[in-house]
Amino acid sequence: MTTTHAFSPIVKVAHRGASFEAPENTRTAFRRAIEQGADLIETDVHRTADGVLVLVHDDTLERTTNVREVFPGRTSYAVADFTWDELQQLDAGSWKGTEFAGERIPSLAQFLDLLQGCRTGLLLEVKDPTLYPGMAADLVAVLEASEQFVEPALVSGKLIVQSFHWDFVREFHALMPAVPVGYLALPEWEPHAEDAAWLATYNPYYRAASPELMERVHELGMRSFPWTVNEPEEMHAVLDAGADGIITDKPLVLEQVVREREARAAGAAGAGVPGAAVA
Repeated sequence: MTTTHAFSPIVKVAHRGASFEAPENTRTAFRRAIEQGADLIETDVHRTADGVLVLVHDDTLERTTNVREVFPGRTSYAVADFTWDELQQLDAGSWKGTEFAGERIPSLAQFLDLLQGCRTGLLLEVKDPTLYPGMAADLVAVLEASEQFVEPALVSGKLIVQSFHWDFVREFHALMPAVPVGYLALPEWEPHAEDAAWLATYNPYYRAASPELMERVHELGMRSFPWTVNEPEEMHAVLDAGADGIITDKPLVLEQVVREREARAAGAAGAGVPGAAVA
């Protein structure tokens, strides 16, 4: 099956920042993704015990911080059981390498400040809203308070909120319909016309991104950024299937793949142009 999307502009999405080479969801990972030309940075949001929205992937802190050393003997290491001030005592970088020692967990508001005036936008995943009653309203409040980022981002298409949780996506969309929303697609949910009227993106696991599925997504007027694709041959396969972009830990690798495809497309177009007549 052919598709007209194979060589359309490819959206480069840095998964948790440039997370292959820097500690995920930290300022260093975000800055590197920006430097490496990411169009969007995908990051994950949770909420602290005192109501601060923070960027960390897991709902617990053990994997990416030294929380057990700083707070030994706590009965819970869930993000939701720590205050913002407590989180700022944690090292969120050393697990990736000693050169990243001292990295802190950023808040969503801090990250939005970092993105102000930047060509890179935000693909924000609300990780598990069932853990945080009222998360949709809290997210709206943070976004409305960051209008210097949000307003230009909406104009340029550089802000999307997504989740695996269908009910949350609908709730957030009802509260803030100006912000495009996306669904992180599970295999049991197929895109339907009644949903596409308000969904901007449908983002499946990359092995599910068949040409047939991508064609259906496009027929419904949505875009698709499959996740998480890190090897060049897999990136090419997903883009050949018709994906509009890719979510990757390796934005530099994706940049090279995009350049290869652009060069290939330019070469093919040039080969079809007759040479000038010789006098």
